[in-house]
Amino acid sequence: MPKNIVLDSSVAVKWLHKDTEKYVEKALTLLENLRDRKIVIYMPELAKYEVGNALLNKKMDRIQSIQSISGFFDIGIRFVPQDEKQAKNSMNIAQRYLITYYDASFLSLAESLNAPLITDNPKHQSKYKGKIKVIAIKDY
Repeated sequence: MPKNIVLDSSVAVKWLHKDTEKYVEKALTLLENLRDRKIVIYMPELAKYEVGNALLNKKMDRIQSIQSISGFFDIGIRFVPQDEKQAKNSMNIAQRYLITYYDASFLSLAESLNAPLITDNPKHQSKYKGKIKVIAIKDY
């Protein structure tokens, strides 16, 4: 049975813009595990916007950026829209650990799925001391 994980946008960007990213090999291992059905990757719906914005900031040419964002949708990630319960939990996490609502949304989703969160943003999410495990991509 595949293991559920929640993936931070910082890791997904590594699949789409490998040139200047660290830990690309680790990120590609996740992608391989997804394709081999060893894992199921979940992300909050807002990840689409974060990844799109990150790609925009990479200063790729228009064709490359459009191909990259299109590829992101083809990966097979399960995007989860945020309902009121998730929103309240995200706000609670953000206020309790003094992190952004965006970062808290990934943690909230991970809590609801009882799944680890894999990130390349451990500086922010390592403040979290809740019930799920936060794994830095370098340690995956």
